[in-house]
Amino acid sequence: MADSAPQTQAISQLRAGERVALLFFVYLAGLGIYRQIGAMQIAALLAMALTIFAGTAWESSRSTALTRVVRDWLSMGLILAGYWSVAWFVAPPLTQQQEQWLGWDRALLGEWGLRVAVESLGRVIPSVLEILYLLLYAIPPICICAIYWVGGRHRVHAFLYTLLLGTFSAYALLPLFPVHGPHVVYPLLDLPNQSGVGRALNVWILDHMDIPTSVFPSGHVAVAFSAAFGMLRAVRRHVGLWAPVFLVAALVYVATIYCRYHYCVDGLASIAVATAAWFVGDRGEEIS
Repeated sequence: MADSAPQTQAISQLRAGERVALLFFVYLAGLGIYRQIGAMQIAALLAMALTIFAGTAWESSRSTALTRVVRDWLSMGLILAGYWSVAWFVAPPLTQQQEQWLGWDRALLGEWGLRVAVESLGRVIPSVLEILYLLLYAIPPICICAIYWVGGRHRVHAFLYTLLLGTFSAYALLPLFPVHGPHVVYPLLDLPNQSGVGRALNVWILDHMDIPTSVFPSGHVAVAFSAAFGMLRAVRRHVGLWAPVFLVAALVYVATIYCRYHYCVDGLASIAVATAAWFVGDRGEEIS
């Protein structure tokens, strides 16, 4: 029992969001063993989990105001590390679902008037959508700065927990639902009538830096809505801070459909996951 005491203490020093990240990489390692993705990849995933554990234990033992802030920001770096780690889990796509979801999207864009609504002001709204999609990963850092600004640095833990729980829960589903995006499977169908530099950049990034594993659930929508719910949880009284993040998240979701980067159900799944993450965090998790 005495030998386990230091380990138990180290685990207790992990913030809630860091525990989520650690469990995510352990989950991927276990899934990797089952999927036989390769020893090097599995070792890398376990190394990430160990790094999170060791790094937080080291910071907790030597904690200062500066190291705590650095720890806040490093937590966000885990999002990209987690997303790119999912790239090792490639499987044959669910073609039947892709065809069905395409039909739903075409009805939404055409019969239900989403394309007409987005293009009602010419290039204005499409350009905004492309820019927001491009700058999606700037949303969490901006949120943290906003929390600092209102003197709520102690509430950053609440924001990060909801952000990481929602985001990593969505990422954990990607290997289980291998679906390719409409811009890959149907590159010439239902293209936006308005385009520009923003679209060119987004397409280039998706073609050269995106993972081939799946688009369901949408990683972009998961991050956007998890950040919004995280802000709601962290600075609930400051409506002027969290309400705009929900607006941006909704526009990112519209962008994924109109720009043909995702199917509409991809974003719906992510919104459900982010909502569940908020509910879990808001009801049960004690902020350390």
